[in-house]
Amino acid sequence: MLFEVDFTRGELREALTRGAFRAGLSEEAAEFSWELASGVQEHCAALDEEIAALAPEFPIEQMARVDRNVLRIALFELRISGDAPAAAIIDEAVELAKLFGSEASAKFVNGVLATAVGGRRARVRPD
Repeated sequence: MLFEVDFTRGELREALTRGAFRAGLSEEAAEFSWELASGVQEHCAALDEEIAALAPEFPIEQMARVDRNVLRIALFELRISGDAPAAAIIDEAVELAKLFGSEASAKFVNGVLATAVGGRRARVRPD
């Protein structure tokens, strides 16, 4: 949904409603998705600043949309909303990057997030 909004500049609530319906999300899962997505959107400028600092050789506006949004979600969870362990957040982000990104996305996302948590690398599992 964040990718869709990033790509089309559409309305987040509309994208979430469509996405939740298509995915058959429960009310609880849809609410969690809304909290996560709206939090990312609310803190987008600060998240983008951190991404830019963590990966200065990759300008945020030129970064692949999937990678950019996966990083935003993970950093939001790491810095603002999450109570999950950093390793779990990084692992989930890497899995999203593998699923929706390019061949290089998983390594890129892992490297940026490892830097964000102090240089510890999450294990990138082979497909």
